[in-house]
Amino acid sequence: MKSARINKLIAVAVLTAFPAVLWAQAEDQVAANTTSAVETKAPASDTAKITVEKKEPSKFMRMAPSIEIQNYRPTDIRGINMYEPPKEPGVAYTGFKLNWGAAFTQQFQGLDHTNSAIVVTKKDATNKEYNANELVRIGHGFNNAMANLYLNAQLAKGIRVALTSYLSTRHHNETWVKDGYFLIDGSPIDNALLNNIMEYLTLRIGHFEVNYGDAHFRRSDAGNSLYNPLVGNYLMDAFTTEIGAEAYVRKSGFLAMAGMTAGEVRGTVRNPAARAPSYLAKLGFDKQLTPALRTRLTGSLYTTKKSNSNTLYTGDRAGSRYFDVLENVASTEAGAAWSGNVRPGFASKLTAMQLNPFIKIKGLEFFGIAEQAKGKAAAETKDRTWNQYAGEVTYRFLSDERLFVAGRYNTAKGELSGITNKVSANRWNVGGGWFITPNVMLKSEYVSQKFNDFPTNDIRSGGQFKGYMFEGVVAF
Repeated sequence: MKSARINKLIAVAVLTAFPAVLWAQAEDQVAANTTSAVETKAPASDTAKITVEKKEPSKFMRMAPSIEIQNYRPTDIRGINMYEPPKEPGVAYTGFKLNWGAAFTQQFQGLDHTNSAIVVTKKDATNKEYNANELVRIGHGFNNAMANLYLNAQLAKGIRVALTSYLSTRHHNETWVKDGYFLIDGSPIDNALLNNIMEYLTLRIGHFEVNYGDAHFRRSDAGNSLYNPLVGNYLMDAFTTEIGAEAYVRKSGFLAMAGMTAGEVRGTVRNPAARAPSYLAKLGFDKQLTPALRTRLTGSLYTTKKSNSNTLYTGDRAGSRYFDVLENVASTEAGAAWSGNVRPGFASKLTAMQLNPFIKIKGLEFFGIAEQAKGKAAAETKDRTWNQYAGEVTYRFLSDERLFVAGRYNTAKGELSGITNKVSANRWNVGGGWFITPNVMLKSEYVSQKFNDFPTNDIRSGGQFKGYMFEGVVAF
């Protein structure tokens, strides 16, 4: 059943792409007979160079800030559908450069929630009794604003250091460093052999967002939600930062990555018997096949034998975009920051695999997830399994793709510790947005989510929420 679902997702991606390839190739043959062309980098493709008509930037795109840092993913409209930082330098090296950036978001939430869980009486810190399954009362209004701060320094040709800090988030209201790492796309020594190797090799070393799956490149990350066509992220939100290294080889659209990390969100030398390294791998193909058609397909692996506290599915220090849904009357916004998410509880042992197809035909995009995660917490004696599937369709239109509409279906099903039967959740999102400038975006969505098959003494029993979200984003 699991392999059948993955095969269905692959089949949908292939069947979608096949007629598009034929149509786009026919269109390009006509265009080749009527326009002059030059060699240039295709927009938002990581590796491909194709023949396209040379165009001057539009008046709209001239409002975007100039790029000064090499191998850099812009934090504006130009960074959409860019996955790994590009191998092409993008700009010439002219010496040391220091670049600051920031991103800010503000949401207006109009969600309502209900459940059918039975009364479970507990006592709070003051010894007062309360119903732990009674939902906190929520209304419609503004959520806490979030902000990121970016620092990039070009240290040498093809070598830069990046630092991201969360200035304010739902979970951490105080300033909190997200990551800091070296990205090396050039040899520090001017040697012919090393220079040739670095034409294809990329190294990332430090404390960084691990490259498991492709969904983490499209998600909302605290103050920056510009890459996400909707407001919310995925049910099983695979996102964390760890200390280690990743090595990439890219050529002619093909991608291979291998990495090793310490397996936890923070460094520690304590309790070594409970810790082991985490290993990552990714294989894929990403190519702008024609000016109208881009395809990408990747498969990712993340595995660790044991950990003090693995956070692949609990590593979002910003928190969910859906504030206080399905939380009880004793909860706080910061303490219960992952409302609506599915958190499998694989804190010790974990092996996760994710398959991601992406197809873009002119302004029409499809992105998919087929994922399986298996693992357990330290106190458990046997592994549990979770499966997640998602399909997202976005259509971008008008010049420079400034307007867009999007829809997503996401479902996850598996076993939770302490619950004998399998449980699940499913979520629908429909929305759209408008880029006022390359750095300023407004978007909205309607979301509906249900939890299924939870026991009656669990707050998620019969749990559901639905309603609308508005979000404004500024990123530069």
